[in-house]
Amino acid sequence: MSRIIFDTATTLNGFLADDEHSLAWLFAVDGGDDPDETLLPQGATVMVEGSHTYEWGLRAWAESDQREDWQAFYGDRPVFVFSSRELPVPEGADVRFLRGTVAEALPELRAAAGDGDIWVVGGGDLAGQFLDAGALDEIAISIAPVALPSGAPLLPRRVESDRLTLIETRQVGQFARLVFAVDRTR
Repeated sequence: MSRIIFDTATTLNGFLADDEHSLAWLFAVDGGDDPDETLLPQGATVMVEGSHTYEWGLRAWAESDQREDWQAFYGDRPVFVFSSRELPVPEGADVRFLRGTVAEALPELRAAAGDGDIWVVGGGDLAGQFLDAGALDEIAISIAPVALPSGAPLLPRRVESDRLTLIETRQVGQFARLVFAVDRTR
């Protein structure tokens, strides 16, 4: 069965995006706009994100007017977006919109992933919903040397230490990389 991994970058004070849902802070960090390949889940065959993450990406790639940026990041993987709204889809992209709960979507996500992993790209509340459903296997975060006064929190849930086991720490350029295994039985 495929693993479900929440893999993201965060500020040192735990925000994924600023108050306008922008990730510009991340791309201003040396290495933030071209991440080390070892920071990305290599076995992910499906990507999942919330509507704010998806919309920010659409705006960023539209501003750069470079469709190949989409292809470079997403590749040929299907991208599932949880949204209650109709949103545009880049030409040639495999974007599938989901409504409802994470628990309801799990069979479709697992079927699309096959033997590969499912990468929850963002946001934090969506990752929390996977955690609530007992489906999240791993949390991998790259902490950037940035602090924001407010914004979208990394994981807006209370998660006690008995659910997380630190399995990796390392420095990758300007980022501190932490990986935790999640105990899904609690």
